[in-house]
Amino acid sequence: QVHLVEAGGGLVQTGGSLRLSCAASGSPFNNYAMGWLRQAPGKQRDVVAAISRSGDSLYYADSVKDRFTISRDNARNAVYLQVNSLKPEDTATYYCAARTGYYSYSYYNEPGDYNYWGQGTQVTVSS
Repeated sequence: QVHLVEAGGGLVQTGGSLRLSCAASGSPFNNYAMGWLRQAPGKQRDVVAAISRSGDSLYYADSVKDRFTISRDNARNAVYLQVNSLKPEDTATYYCAARTGYYSYSYYNEPGDYNYWGQGTQVTVSS
């Protein structure tokens, strides 16, 4: 099992930036493909970015391409999400998630793919 703890959310103005972080513990971090998902009130939870075990394969939802960057540091057991050019529609609770990655180059872009979740961090973008 892996335990995930997110940090870095907050209140920002439109156009602002944040760096979300997720610290993992409990199992070898490089066994897991990672994802960042978000859920706004009344909406479904969606994957916004995903990264393979190796860090070589990346996925971004169309709505965040060119604004968000996912990265991981396997030596520090951490995954990050740099969020730039924030818009009010980015307001949501952001979750870090993990699943065992069979192949080192595989990423997963469906919420149901993930087995482990953090508690979430709130991002609010004011207009």
